[in-house]
Amino acid sequence: MSPPAPSRRASLTAAVFLMATSAIGPGFITQTATFTSTLGAAFAFAILASILIDFVVQVNIWRTVTLTRMRASDLANAAIPGSGYLLAVLVIVGGLFFNIGNIGGTGLGLDALAGVDPKWGGLASALFAIGLFLSRRAGAAFDRLVVVAGVVMIALTVYAAVVSQPPLGEALRQTVFPDRVDFATITTIVGGTVGGYITYAGAHRLLDKGLTGPEHLGAVSRAALTGIAVTGVMRFVLFLAVLGVVAAGTQIDLSGGSANPAAQAFEAAAGATGLRVFGVILWAAAITSVVGAAYTSVSFLTVFKPDMGERARDLATVAFIGVSLLAYLVIQTPPAQMLVFVGGLNGLILPIGFTILLYAAWARADLMSGHRYPRWLLGLGAGVCALTWWMGYKSIGPIFALLGPS
Repeated sequence: MSPPAPSRRASLTAAVFLMATSAIGPGFITQTATFTSTLGAAFAFAILASILIDFVVQVNIWRTVTLTRMRASDLANAAIPGSGYLLAVLVIVGGLFFNIGNIGGTGLGLDALAGVDPKWGGLASALFAIGLFLSRRAGAAFDRLVVVAGVVMIALTVYAAVVSQPPLGEALRQTVFPDRVDFATITTIVGGTVGGYITYAGAHRLLDKGLTGPEHLGAVSRAALTGIAVTGVMRFVLFLAVLGVVAAGTQIDLSGGSANPAAQAFEAAAGATGLRVFGVILWAAAITSVVGAAYTSVSFLTVFKPDMGERARDLATVAFIGVSLLAYLVIQTPPAQMLVFVGGLNGLILPIGFTILLYAAWARADLMSGHRYPRWLLGLGAGVCALTWWMGYKSIGPIFALLGPS
């Protein structure tokens, strides 16, 4: 049964912002500051590449999940028996690592906003997220949080970009003709914006809301394109905010430890106000990523326990956040460094799941609710899939070196 129109619009909006806020989490914000300071305007090409890859991946994933009315892990098992269990393990483990970094991001955000110690800030934020899922109206609260936080992030980032006065012409030139192309950087950015759990966040939310089947395919495709447009604009505006600071000659400390590259950039752009603005942006990005990573990762647990009800999933999500919090409090890796690393790790997970779901769309027409899957979309998917495999292979060493000594 199709949900009523107002409910359908609200569900599509929530899915769009869940995808967007997951794709523009604390990892991407930290990565943007780190890589803009090292690559300068040439980093614009990496952002363009990530948007194009994002488009192909998200449209294919959203369509296959909603057409088959199956979560990605169940669809993988139907297409290649046993592969769904592998995909679930990879996404859950990757989501756990990502959530450690996300909780670290909430700590960095509250540190910039109010001078709170990052460990205490991460603890308070994780407890807030746990309270959200313990609520009897967890679903509605979850949707409301991601939409409000997403709007706040976009508005404040546009303000920062205007204040920093970036060299727009040079950024636009290097978006297409970069002075330098770094594949490890592209893989890390792709992983931080569409890798691991992020790939499936919006699609699984639509599945839970009942927006599935061929009758909703048009609305689902439009929502996916809207989400990609929102994330694309947000990524580029954030890059411009940092580029203005770097182009003005400000040296950003990338030494690790307590260094927070993005906070330095915003403070250089607008002083104490810029630092507070950054704190709000980072906390909003991080808290939505905490709940998004936990929600999506737990949605993969149903492949092992198909009869898991909604309340049981909420409690499992609470446990997932609790484990992530404990790991964050114990691990000594600086949060900013962890955020860059986990983006790369999820970039290595991306091609595995994408390959399996593309195979399902190509070889298992019987699962597609009678819909003939567009061959042009499959062709684009195959090209991007091959590219992500190659980039992952070329980037394994540099990505894991991120956790080495500075």
